[in-house]
Parts: sequence; structure tokens; C-alpha cells
Amino acid sequence: MEIVALLALLAGLAVGKAWERYKLRDGKWIDRRRARDSHHYVLGLNFLVANQLDIAIEELSQAARVDADALEIHLILGNVYRERGQVARAIQLHQALLQRPKLTRTEHAYVLLCLGLDFKRGGFVDRALEAFNEVLRLDPDNQYALLYLQKLHEEQHQWDDAYRIRRRLVDLTGPDTNGRSQAILGFLENERGLEAARSGDLDEAARRFDSALDLDPTTTPAYLNLGDVRQKQGDRNAALNAWERLLNASPERAYLAFDRLERAHSAAGTPHKFEGRCRELIADNDRDWRARLALGRHLAQRRDFAAAFDVLLEALEHNPHGLMVHQAIWNVMLEVGLDRQHVQRYIEAARDAVFFMDPHVCVKCHYRSTELLWQCPHCHDWNSFVEERIAPSRDTE
Repeated sequence: MEIVALLALLAGLAVGKAWERYKLRDGKWIDRRRARDSHHYVLGLNFLVANQLDIAIEELSQAARVDADALEIHLILGNVYRERGQVARAIQLHQALLQRPKLTRTEHAYVLLCLGLDFKRGGFVDRALEAFNEVLRLDPDNQYALLYLQKLHEEQHQWDDAYRIRRRLVDLTGPDTNGRSQAILGFLENERGLEAARSGDLDEAARRFDSALDLDPTTTPAYLNLGDVRQKQGDRNAALNAWERLLNASPERAYLAFDRLERAHSAAGTPHKFEGRCRELIADNDRDWRARLALGRHLAQRRDFAAAFDVLLEALEHNPHGLMVHQAIWNVMLEVGLDRQHVQRYIEAARDAVFFMDPHVCVKCHYRSTELLWQCPHCHDWNSFVEERIAPSRDTE
């Protein structure tokens, strides 16, 4: 009996595989994998991977002619048209696929997803939103549709909708191991706080910034914005506390709060506290040129030019290519009358340095910016910018 059952199981699997591969059309059995087994299909995929889109389109078109019902090939072909910039043709092809009478629910959802991407690429935002929402009606757990909806809302600065969609996506997928989902939620909550601040609701703004930091303590702009709101509310101590928390949470981004901290401590009559914080950061990270730059500027404002010059030369040793460091040193030398000794020390420290304005680069798409951006304007990823550093012209001790 066991042998009979095993044979029946194997026979059932064979029939299932045959049914998967073949279908009845116009009274004839047609091989469903004929197009995919075509050398045109294989070549098309190879050219697609090699980013040779024109040749890929030609080969995939040939494969599609082998079997006009091969849905996946037509989907891929439409997607390649979109990437090639032929958005109208991609839309036409994907809309034609929707007219097929016997699409499964999953196939319908996937074609709509591709069509939504076509509309998004073409700038038809409303139609893209409609397509992605229709995908979710057919497949409520479609993570791709949720992700693209979130991106669309972000591009339109509809932060409440973007946050809601991201929260739904996190609830669906669960927490990730690297904390990326929480980080994105933190940045979206920070944007909601900025919206509240712009509308004049400072209490709501502060609540949003606190919520962003609860979601992810590394949401750097939330510390800055929380301190700004507290300062507008007249609570200098709370503002200082928010900016000080940034120094502890993200020392590598501490420089973003330096100007705020220096002004606040000066107004409070405690400039020595700012100097102390700079020295603490330098002690914790001997290569921190930004803390040295802030300290040097601070000492120069206090007319302690000798100490300022020494600290700024140390900053130059660790980043000889930063134009801001050179500008600070020039200002000090002008204050001391361009003393020959100071000029000579500067020339020796700056020899062979290449000047540039501390550029930043997106680690995802390599978009470049002279300022630190929290969301890349090209790939729209969050918190993806790092400071690009050129190695010193010679090793420093």
C-alpha cells in the first residue's frame, strides 16, 4: 500500500508539473515555458544585467513574439521601456496587459504595480497613487506598493501620510536587525514636527521631536529642532539640554550644534562651558578637527589669538583640505597683523593642501552635496550622507 501511495504521489506531482508547463489554447496544448526557454529571453536578461537596454529590448521583444501570452516577459519588457525613458510605451504595454481576461489576482496586482511605477516615472502622481492603492486593495500586504506609496508621499511633503504608510510597513515586516525602519520613522516624525513648528504650534512640534528621538535616538536633526523650539519658548536650559544630548548621542555630528551652544552659553554667561565641551570631544576623539575649529574660533572671539592659532593648526593637521579651517587661520593672522612667524607656521602646515568646502556624498547613489542633507534628493534615502575626506598630503603624528 505504501508503494502504491508513493507512486500515486509521484504521478500527481508529474501531472501538476505538466499542467504548470502546458495549457490548452485554441484546442491545442501549448508549452508555457517555450518563450522563457528561448535564447532571445536569456540574451535579453543578460543584456539587461549588463545595462545594455536597447539590445535587451530587442531580444525580449523577440522572445515575446514566441508566445504572446508570456506575461512575465511583457512585464519585464515594459519595465525596461520605463528605465529607458520610454514611459508612454511602458504605460501602453502595461495597460494592455490589464485587459487580459484571465489574470489571477496576484498577476493583476503585479501589473498594476508596474503601471504605478510608470506613472511615477512620468510624473503622473495622482495616477500613481491610484495604482498603488489598487494594488493594496488586491494584495493588502504588498510591501512594494507600501514602500512606493511612502516615497510618493515624501516627495509631496505629505509627512503624515508617509509616516502612516511607514508604520503600516513596519507592523507588517516587523523590526529589522539594523534598526533602519525605526530610523526612517524617526526622520518622518521629525518632519512632522517641522510642519507643526511652521504652523506655530510649538508644543506639538516639541512633542513630535521628542517622539522622533524615542523612535531612534540617532535622529540628529530632532535634537537641533527640539532645542530651537525650546529656545523660542524661552526655555534656554531645555534648549541647551537638547543640544548637549546630541553631543552625547552622535559625537560625529556634534559640530551641527556648536554655533547654537556657543551663542546660548555666551548669552547665559557661561562661555567656559562651551570651551570645556569642545575639549572633551577632542579628548574623546583626537582626530576631531571640527571641535578644534569651533574651539579655535571661540578662542579668537575671546581675543586669545595665540591659543586659537595653535588649536587651528592642529585642526589643519587632521584636515588640511577644509577651506573653513584655512579661513579661520587667515582671520587670526589678520588680527595679529600677519606676523611672519605665524605665516611661516601656516605655510608649513598647509603645504600641498587641496581646498574644498567639506563635501558630502550619499553612500547609496553617490549624489554629492556641499551641505549635510538628511534625505538624498536623488535616491530619497534617509540619513545616507557621509563626509568625504581626502587623505592628508603627509602622515601626521
